Amino acid sequence: MNKPAQSVDAHSVMFITPRPEVVMVEGQGSWLTDNNGKRYLDFLQGWAVNCLGHSNPGMIEALNAQAKKLINPSPAFYNEPMIRLSNLLTDNSCFNKVFFANSGAEANEGAIKLARKWGQLNKSGAFEIITFDHSFHGRTLATMSASGKPGWDTMFAPQVPGFPKADLNDLESVKKLVTDKTVAVMLEPVQGEGGVIPVTKEFMQGLRKFTKENNILLIVDEVQAGCGRTGKLFAYQHYGIEPDIMTLGKGIGGGVPLAALMASDAVACFVPGDQGGTYNGNPLMTAVGISVIEQLLAPGFLESVREKGELLSKELLSISEEFNLNGERGKGLLRALILNSDIGGKLVELARDRNPEGLLINSPRPNLLRFMPALNVSDDEIRHMCKTLRDLLKQVA
Repeated sequence: MNKPAQSVDAHSVMFITPRPEVVMVEGQGSWLTDNNGKRYLDFLQGWAVNCLGHSNPGMIEALNAQAKKLINPSPAFYNEPMIRLSNLLTDNSCFNKVFFANSGAEANEGAIKLARKWGQLNKSGAFEIITFDHSFHGRTLATMSASGKPGWDTMFAPQVPGFPKADLNDLESVKKLVTDKTVAVMLEPVQGEGGVIPVTKEFMQGLRKFTKENNILLIVDEVQAGCGRTGKLFAYQHYGIEPDIMTLGKGIGGGVPLAALMASDAVACFVPGDQGGTYNGNPLMTAVGISVIEQLLAPGFLESVREKGELLSKELLSISEEFNLNGERGKGLLRALILNSDIGGKLVELARDRNPEGLLINSPRPNLLRFMPALNVSDDEIRHMCKTLRDLLKQVA
């Protein structure tokens, strides 16, 4: 039974988004508990951040052990977890070099800088990076400019120039934008904020072939789709291609602030003074990252993500047929249910406010729900979420 509701006085917290009058105080696996004792089945997981759920024992052990040894020697020195995590990432990808950052936006900002530096050295100062409508690359000025989110071109105008927008899964739209100023193409293998839209294999392979033929870099933003989310360690591995640059965030830290910029030897052209950051490669965060990646690479884990993704897809399709909706889409455990009207926001509120247990889901577009559960979510929790969703749809109908 829930406790009497406690009031929340958060007047000193800067307002950036409406928040419900609860304080989250504890998490375990797929469940969160608030200050009133109410539990929530969490299919948000910090927007695909907590890839191993809340209070993962391996992460906690790594954090505690490293905190007792060394927290921050400064980025002027190597540290052991930084090197170990770099090796773990390069040994399991097509990349040779890693720069650690604190957020996906920071990693993407680094990718933009690296591509422009490469263009200065190899393409007569080419600097334009073709991105895509409805893409999302972060909230810094440059990454907002790179994003194709409607309205972002005027929010903090003037934009950073150099990001012409193509249409996802339309190679001709990319080719039309190429000039002698084009240095790279940057895309998400699955557009998350844009509505969970996967890149097709045909498009990705055609894009890689075209960029190679024209000496243009290919950058994959795997901040949301990377680190096991799609059922492979990295989403580009679904396509049989090798990008030049990749960015990681969210899941790589499993809940702590960690991100990575990865590149091939041929592209890693920064020199001293080009790139840095007070906390880059911090041993406390990279120690947690090691635990996360090792758990993702454990035998059978990624296969189980693919199986759970298939179960969630099947359940969502069943719901879609039952309520005459417009289907589902996604890869692995990054999925969306396409509604038949703009009721996404209403469903999110009803799900959260349900009693005695709430459900946390997301609506990046009014006619769509997005699901980003922990990668170790149980089959029963997936079915429980879908049962709750059925109840909510009946309520709205």
